[in-house]
Amino acid sequence: MPMTNKSDNLLKELDYSVLQQCMHCGMCLPTCPTYDETKLERHSPRGRIALMRAIADDELELTKAFGDEMYYCLGCLACVSACPAGVNYPSLFETARAEIERQSVMDHPKRDFLRWSILRVLFTRPRLLRLVGRMLWVWQSSGLQGLARRSGVMRLLPKNLRRLEPQSPTVKKRFSHQLIAPAESTAKPVRHVAVLTGCIQDIAFSDVNRATVDVLLANDCKVHTPTVQPCCGSLHAHNGDLDSARKLARRQLDLFNPDDYDAIISNAGGCGSHLKSYGHLLKDDPKYAELAARWDAKLKDIHEYLVEIDFRKPTCTQAKTTVAYHESCHLCHGQQVSAQPRAILRAIPGAKLVECEEAQWCCGSAGIYNITQPDTANRLQRRKIANILATDAQIVATANPGCHLQLVNGLKESVPTNPPIATPTVTHPILLLANAYREEAKRGQERSEI
Repeated sequence: MPMTNKSDNLLKELDYSVLQQCMHCGMCLPTCPTYDETKLERHSPRGRIALMRAIADDELELTKAFGDEMYYCLGCLACVSACPAGVNYPSLFETARAEIERQSVMDHPKRDFLRWSILRVLFTRPRLLRLVGRMLWVWQSSGLQGLARRSGVMRLLPKNLRRLEPQSPTVKKRFSHQLIAPAESTAKPVRHVAVLTGCIQDIAFSDVNRATVDVLLANDCKVHTPTVQPCCGSLHAHNGDLDSARKLARRQLDLFNPDDYDAIISNAGGCGSHLKSYGHLLKDDPKYAELAARWDAKLKDIHEYLVEIDFRKPTCTQAKTTVAYHESCHLCHGQQVSAQPRAILRAIPGAKLVECEEAQWCCGSAGIYNITQPDTANRLQRRKIANILATDAQIVATANPGCHLQLVNGLKESVPTNPPIATPTVTHPILLLANAYREEAKRGQERSEI
């Protein structure tokens, strides 16, 4: 790790008016999950901003205690939606974590190795990530995982690994590049779009990427999807590694020229929120700053884009089902995309949308928060699952891979067995829309053969 001058401070380099923008009005307090948990001021957005300002003003030393506080924050951005002053909390949050890492106040050999191996190695090399994903698929599909669990050998693992192993995602047999051609088109495309396939989305939710392409094709789009795509960098930026985040942003811009497309599509809430901030991330880069600003203008969440182009409503009749919608924090608070997924769900034949209490409350996933802060994450998970079960919905729709996994694992542990009830299915809204289009096409084909 390069040596740093600790007399410098990234928080001091911020436009000071950003730090001053917080009016300490307290409107963020009831929306903040960590403040709701503890009722401690330092665990609130305005409390954290006060700490950042004190460090920028040299009134407080940056210590491990400050690092612990910044990493206790979920980064859910609910405070952004609540703030009447428009405080740019994401920028403050990421800058604070970057300064924590720069000053090495959290350094520990185990932590350093995990950050290097995951952030700097695994999630900067998409082919390596796919290789690891393929190995995990073999482990899961061959029966070895089940055998290991039944034999009790898992009890030999360290405590943290024993806790994390059941939460690992189920890897798909085929990844995105095996399901999607680099370029697919309708007979008469009227729009040209690119689809980002992501990292975990690529190996664990490749069916969502395929569905995203199918939905766009059904709405007269030509779709460009390179077979190998870099990570968007959100995991790095949210964990204080801004250098890696910038490198990955440049790779994206080298791969996708925003001027070539009507839109660049993301279908993962957390990724999309970060992808829309490349202009800010690269604002000081003389080569990429203008390109990144144009990228931001073209980046669209899939739900946002479909509503924008007035997507075609499927017309086939389907069995009636009830659907609850859990909002990804970074989709609703980071991207301000909330009504659009609901509009898509309401357009699906047979689907009845039922509102979930606290639909915008964080489920506890928050990137890797459920790994680094398991106790708080588990309490948030249980709260979310209780609200979902209260809807009696058969399907839970959500638009972020981390939320999806958190809900699946929570339902697995929380659904009552005495008396037994059916476990709701967790899925992506776009999968439901794609299935409706497929059913419509199937019935049209059947009628033409009669």
